[in-house]
Amino acid sequence: MEVSDMPIQPQVEQSLAEIVFADLINKRNYYPSPTAWENELLYFLFVDRFSDGKEFGNFSNIEGDPVTRDENRSTPLFKLQHDAFRADWDRWFQDGRGWCGGSISGLKDKLGYLKRLGISAVWLSPVFKQVTDSDDYHGYGIQNFLDVDPHYGTREQLKAFVAAAHETGIRVILDIILNHAGDVFTYRDNHTYFYHQGRRWPVQGYRKRQGDPGSVPFEHMETHPDAWPDSAVWPSEFHSPESWAAQGQIRNWDAYPEYLDGDFFSLKELNHGRANKDPAIAWDVQRRIREFHHSPTLEQLCKVYQFWIAYADIDGFRLDTVKHMEPGAVRYFANVIHEFAQSLGKENFYIIGEITGGRGHAVNLVNTTGIDAALGINDIPDKLEYLAKGYRSPGNPDTDEHEGYFDLFRNSLLDDKHTHQWYAKHIVTMFDDHDQVGTKHKYRFCGDHPESYRYLPLALGLNLTTAGIPCIYYGTEQNFNGSDPRKEQDAYSDAFLRECMFGGPFGSFQSTGKHFFKENHETYQFIQRLSETRKKHIALRRGRQYLRQVSQDGEHFYYPELVGEQLKWVVAWSRMFASSECLCAINTADKDLEVWVTLDHPTHQAAGELTCLVSTDSRLQGQKTPVQARNGSAIHVRVPAFGFIVFG
Repeated sequence: MEVSDMPIQPQVEQSLAEIVFADLINKRNYYPSPTAWENELLYFLFVDRFSDGKEFGNFSNIEGDPVTRDENRSTPLFKLQHDAFRADWDRWFQDGRGWCGGSISGLKDKLGYLKRLGISAVWLSPVFKQVTDSDDYHGYGIQNFLDVDPHYGTREQLKAFVAAAHETGIRVILDIILNHAGDVFTYRDNHTYFYHQGRRWPVQGYRKRQGDPGSVPFEHMETHPDAWPDSAVWPSEFHSPESWAAQGQIRNWDAYPEYLDGDFFSLKELNHGRANKDPAIAWDVQRRIREFHHSPTLEQLCKVYQFWIAYADIDGFRLDTVKHMEPGAVRYFANVIHEFAQSLGKENFYIIGEITGGRGHAVNLVNTTGIDAALGINDIPDKLEYLAKGYRSPGNPDTDEHEGYFDLFRNSLLDDKHTHQWYAKHIVTMFDDHDQVGTKHKYRFCGDHPESYRYLPLALGLNLTTAGIPCIYYGTEQNFNGSDPRKEQDAYSDAFLRECMFGGPFGSFQSTGKHFFKENHETYQFIQRLSETRKKHIALRRGRQYLRQVSQDGEHFYYPELVGEQLKWVVAWSRMFASSECLCAINTADKDLEVWVTLDHPTHQAAGELTCLVSTDSRLQGQKTPVQARNGSAIHVRVPAFGFIVFG
């Protein structure tokens, strides 16, 4: 769809002063927050890559009626044998670097698909208006903070989508940017400046559009003929030169304070306020917060995002690039937003921070800034994925080593937490995402090897039944296998993580024009069953977590350990809440395995039985197994090859 063909919406405010919050809020009933976000199942999608609403076949609408072909629906279902790897690679890759056509109306069309999958909260990529004529389909290059990009639709369509999602029982989390705007101005002579000891570089002017040399004055410009609506940056409060750091691009991504004050590539750093930039206190987060003084620009950004909560009834924010902001700015923002949301009845409005740089750093920022959860902690996705594939040990609570996935959660004392339940409430866990920060040649879980899809149920089982708030990346439920095949280059490698669900010019499996909303796909149906079981058993959502010993003979019990190149055995764990226990296990081997697994002895006392609640082999579901007096208490279970089970 051409931008000229897109829907027209009522006039958007040019200034924050034009927003009358009382009119937005008056006589509205806002959707309440969940009691506990760890009860939720999140789903992250790229708006441009998810749906255009033109698909038909193999999925149903919100009422559960099959969607068939009509005059507005012309995109058929993808069929692996006929449609995979048919597109011209060069053209396909080129198309994946720009806008593909997903829309907010397409999202609304797929609420039934998401609801039946078991999703209770959908996290949208940024929807704000991007720099004119740019290829910033990802949404992180904002030109107007108060408008929706016309490629996606209108503000009214976003509001209608959120209302429809709420009627379905799905909450909406909006990906927002506080750190920077798009490439909205150029430095003098269109030169690329880099950060140098905090020096402020001369600015040529604001851009009219992408590629413009900066022909709009770098000043307040409400009366400039080329300003509104597509040039410079909006709302007008951001026109002031003092709104910007203007210190050039970051070159050393871990150098303090360069990573705080420099531009994020061509995206322009906003000025949040004054801070103590002494490198000697870089890790003294509390002192940095105390000595931070917020700027008018930060106040204005808070009003921007208060507007979106009030206008669209948003339930939470995912806050981009927290590492690149002063902790004092993040704390100020979190306090203002939480208080505003509470005034609307949203008592548990959730702010999820993208925090790269290690688990200890992330925990520290969550504690001190007031954001609610951390995302993007570098060792969690790695250990989850490679434990599922058999290339990591699960851990061992009897040793001081901290190399395994389950060790991450027992490190609560090292992270100054009194219980590993802290992680269940404050860490969002996922194994696929849109960035894969720190990786040059990027690939999805199923993209590193032709057989990796076999391990996908194991990763999903770990993700949905271990501590943390689980998040599924769009396409995982359809076995998307995006992977950068290039050896000599890595530019635009993240495009391979962002295939189109609706087909379009950049479909997964190097396809075009075929959609992937297949509700009878085995992975979709596995998530469906597992999410339903998770809803029914509070232990799987909020319980304490324990890695369990296993045994082949029922006499000698041990924690599995990687020996050699790959672990091909059963890894088991329990989630316990009050007096209930759910036992989960994965099998990384290519054959069924029967093992004894330890249970909590005080809970079971070698009496009673457990029932198979979920299995990748559906024939095992419903089967019962007795608790026996082995290693305290234990049960004998069969775990399918490349499989996952839950007993309770």
